[in-house]
Order: sequence, then structure tokens, then C-alpha cells
Amino acid sequence: MPTGSRTPARQTQAGFSYLFVLMLIALIGMGLAAAGTLWQTDAQRAREAELLFIGDQYRQAIKHYYEFDPAQPRLPESVDDLLADNRRPNPARHLRRAWRDPVSGVAFVLIQSAEGKGIQGVYSPSTQTPLKTAGFDAPYEDFSKASSYADWRFVFIPPAPASQSPAAPGNAPAP
Repeated sequence: MPTGSRTPARQTQAGFSYLFVLMLIALIGMGLAAAGTLWQTDAQRAREAELLFIGDQYRQAIKHYYEFDPAQPRLPESVDDLLADNRRPNPARHLRRAWRDPVSGVAFVLIQSAEGKGIQGVYSPSTQTPLKTAGFDAPYEDFSKASSYADWRFVFIPPAPASQSPAAPGNAPAP
């Protein structure tokens, strides 16, 4: 038998190891692709949860600012008013810090009141479609109809002022 020649048994197995390694690499690649998609979805859900928390913090801070001075309730003019409320001798902090939108990474868009006298809420500038479409808390039930994160509006609606007009003479309450 000449040197370097193969026996018939070895000729039938030639290339199977190479093919096995290629298939193994393909399977690992598909597994990593699936894991990447799962990780991306999990990360988006975490950003959504953070957006809901931070948006609610802004809404509560605006509400607290409004109710902080019951004699003259008013909405804050800017986020700086929420960070340091100087209407009293000891400044109050209604918001711990000026949060950024966790979905887009930029500052929240401020919602001005209808009268233009202060900010009433915030929303994300992101046009991404939310994953969460149900199971929202009471003030945010309308979020289930949202087509993008920009539709998630975290708004404080001040109560309507009580009517100050006196009762008409003919409409006096009966004793």
C-alpha cells in the first residue's frame, strides 16, 4: 500500500466532521439570534415600566405642587419649579430630579395647560409602538388605545373651581 493512501472505510467518513461543525455553528447562531430577540423584548419591557414610573412621578409632582399652596393653587411654570419650589421660606422639592425619557433617551415633552399658565403633564417623544397594551392602573387606562409611546400622556387635571356665585333669590334652599 502506498504511503498516504486511504482505506475504503476512511473514504466514506471523509468530511463528516466538517459538516458536523458547520451545523453546530449554524445552530449556535440561531440560538443566539433567538436570545438576542428575547433580550431586546425584555429590555423594551423594562424601559416601558420605567417610563410608567417616571411619568407617574412627574404627574404626582405637578399635583403636589398644585396642592402645596391651597390658598392660591397654580401649576408649575417649568420643571425647575418642581425641583425647587420657592413659594415658602424653606424650598420644597416635589421632584427629586429632572428625569429623561427612558425610551428615547431625551427630555420629556411638557404639556402646557389650556390657559397657558404652567405645565400640566409630560409625555415621551418616542414614536415606537408599545408592547404593553393592557393592565394599566386607573389613571392610565386610556394607554391601552395608544399607538405609540407619545400617546402615553401623564397629565394632572386640576379640579374645577367651586362656583362662587350666590344663589338667586328665587332659588334659595328650603328651610
